[in-house]
Amino acid sequence: MITKRIIPCLDVKDGRVVKGVNFLGLNDVSDPVELASYYSRAGADELVFYDITASAEGRRLFTDILTRTASTIFIPLTVGGGINTLDDFDRVLKCGADKVSVNSGAIRNPKLIDEAAKRYGSQCVVLSADVKRVNGEYRVFAKGGREDTGMEALGWIAQGVDRGAGEIVLNSIDTDGVKQGFDLEMLDAVCELVDVPVIASGGAGCMEDFVTLFRSIPKVDAGLAASIFHFGEVSIAELKTMLAKNGINVRRETHV
Repeated sequence: MITKRIIPCLDVKDGRVVKGVNFLGLNDVSDPVELASYYSRAGADELVFYDITASAEGRRLFTDILTRTASTIFIPLTVGGGINTLDDFDRVLKCGADKVSVNSGAIRNPKLIDEAAKRYGSQCVVLSADVKRVNGEYRVFAKGGREDTGMEALGWIAQGVDRGAGEIVLNSIDTDGVKQGFDLEMLDAVCELVDVPVIASGGAGCMEDFVTLFRSIPKVDAGLAASIFHFGEVSIAELKTMLAKNGINVRRETHV
């Protein structure tokens, strides 16, 4: 049986981990290197590291903090933010990333997915989609959730997988930071559409939300969250104990 993954997300702005609600109102949380090291020891299965304003500010993802972060952890690291070219892929991978997440850069140039999958393999290419309901339609947003692209989300995600994306991170802007549970309706629609791993992001408020996620949508491969882990509301070890008690297969190794 495939184990379900628990993935903390580090949203980084100006060299600090931040967290907001519905992608707005960012508050300072912690140093990304220290936090990543803690999660690596605490039983996280992977880490996601987003430079959340790189695309909106039209700059490259900072590499110094990324290199330091990658050198302190012993679990897979996915990195995104300001990924617009194959050179960006190369730079981030050389800093220690295991997978590269594309979002706004792929929206501007969908061929980036094809080119990256061909050069590095589909397992290295993660398509991150920031999705919000607009007039009853799932709509793709760009630049950290700031810009409505007008693109219908399910069609875009399917295209990304066809082009070679090996994993989908589905970020529901509607539930982001609200802590009322994952967006099960949106996740179910995506899981029925694609045959690659889907990571649920946005809305976790308690341990029960992860139980509900994996029970309701068995096809979901992982649950991603930020604030509940950052602020100590949920311990990864305790979360995995609860998931195991509910018959959900998880890795149980910790180093703290």
